[in-house]
Amino acid sequence: MRARAVVFAVAVAMLPGTLGAGVANCAPRDRVVQRLAQDYGETRRSIGLGSGNRVIELYASDATGSWTITTTTPGGLTCLVATGEAFEAMTDALPVRGDDA
Repeated sequence: MRARAVVFAVAVAMLPGTLGAGVANCAPRDRVVQRLAQDYGETRRSIGLGSGNRVIELYASDATGSWTITTTTPGGLTCLVATGEAFEAMTDALPVRGDDA
């Protein structure tokens, strides 16, 4: 898993338009999404709005189980937050009201 993150960070850092030291895991969103799809077979599985109007997205691959969490600034710069393995899609039911959960 760590090797995957390092390889991805180096690949993103080599993209034209990537910022310098300190943000090597960031690039324009379209390039990050393309790299996740081409190199890891990952597609977007969920999306939400975080602090500072940042878009938080989860990408994953059913074939390999790899996953990546990204955050995108309002200006369109996307950064890797976390990567991992063994992705499973789940939807847990809410506990019944009145039960101690």
